[in-house]
Amino acid sequence: MKAEKLNLGTLCVQGGWNPGNGDPRVLPIYQSTTFKYETSEQMAKLFDLEAEGYFYTRLQNPTNDAVAKKIADLEGGIGAVLTSSGQAANFFAMLNICEAGDHIVSSSNIYGGTFNLFGVTMKKMGIECTFVDSDAPEEEIAAAFRPNTKALFGESVSNPGGQVLDIEKFARLAHSHGVPLIVDNTFPTPINCRPFEWGADIVTHSTTKYMDGHATSVGGAVVDSGRFDWQAQAERFPGLTRPDASYHGLVYTEAFGQAAYLTKLTAQLMRDLGSIPSPFNCFLLNLGLETLHLRVPRHCANALEVARWLKANEKVAWISYAPLEGDKYHELARKYMPGGTCGVIAFGLKGGREESIRFMDRLKFISIVTHVADARTCVLHPASHTHRQLSDEQLLEAGVRPDLIRLSVGIEDVGDILADLQQALHG
Repeated sequence: MKAEKLNLGTLCVQGGWNPGNGDPRVLPIYQSTTFKYETSEQMAKLFDLEAEGYFYTRLQNPTNDAVAKKIADLEGGIGAVLTSSGQAANFFAMLNICEAGDHIVSSSNIYGGTFNLFGVTMKKMGIECTFVDSDAPEEEIAAAFRPNTKALFGESVSNPGGQVLDIEKFARLAHSHGVPLIVDNTFPTPINCRPFEWGADIVTHSTTKYMDGHATSVGGAVVDSGRFDWQAQAERFPGLTRPDASYHGLVYTEAFGQAAYLTKLTAQLMRDLGSIPSPFNCFLLNLGLETLHLRVPRHCANALEVARWLKANEKVAWISYAPLEGDKYHELARKYMPGGTCGVIAFGLKGGREESIRFMDRLKFISIVTHVADARTCVLHPASHTHRQLSDEQLLEAGVRPDLIRLSVGIEDVGDILADLQQALHG
């Protein structure tokens, strides 16, 4: 049965790997750096991109490709490439269409590491980024675009503030300026949000989070919808539409059509920069994906109960969780993620930054960790940890208040989660 005929829950369990008669029922780990061929000519065709096959795991590996196909099917894309981290996924998604002298526009309400990637590291490479308030009117965001702009970026649900992106608005803005919309869909996952259905062109993931779900494997993914017409914007995207000297003058859009973007990402960026996940990590990621459709609803149900409890608590100064009635992003969440957003809640305590830190130190089984979005409930103070490198002004620009606590609600018994919060608040 074709992938598009299957529901998401079935794809989580059975997508990507289709064993034949006598093949392993469970996806095998192809833990090999290299692959054997009978003739030199066979290998030469692989290096010239004239034949399909495996020759070196830095470029492709059967285990990795099976998991990539599953993620692509879940998102409704034509294909995907796995990377060694979510940071690598966002970097490769941009670098695949940008070079020195280019410009990108990004929502400012994004993960601190991505904010630094775009605003500091890529700037050193000659690629500038203008950050915009994703809630701003369209005409205000449109003013950030330049003739050399190559992409618009946003997070479907921002980390750590929990803002919901108006994907249709961002898609209109991107397409009216001839560039793709790239959406990081890490927090909702395709179980709760499918950005391609709302106009996004490329989706990225930190698979380290809910997709893996168990805090065992760092990884990322870049998924292509196959719908952006690179050839129609040939002058803007010469890397895809002009000859590549490193492949004897091959033109990706002419040779690979819809698959041009992902082929270039694999054949050029992976070839030169690496950043691949190991086959074993992809095997572990696949185990996580098999229960994604079961875990995500539990995360959301637990988080909603915790959010309601926090909202009613006298010691809580404010809370941001889009599924809550009255939340600023409630209507956008109902539109794009009617089944729920994710298990991550942002809130602050009366007493400010110092009280937030004291509260976290009193928690017992809820752990203070850098991670987020796995099976275990955990907590973080971004201003002191993940966003520590940002100034107070940059914190606010990124949607992070100095007192913000990021609570990632796990799949434990919600009564135990509430009890630990209660004793820490009143301890």
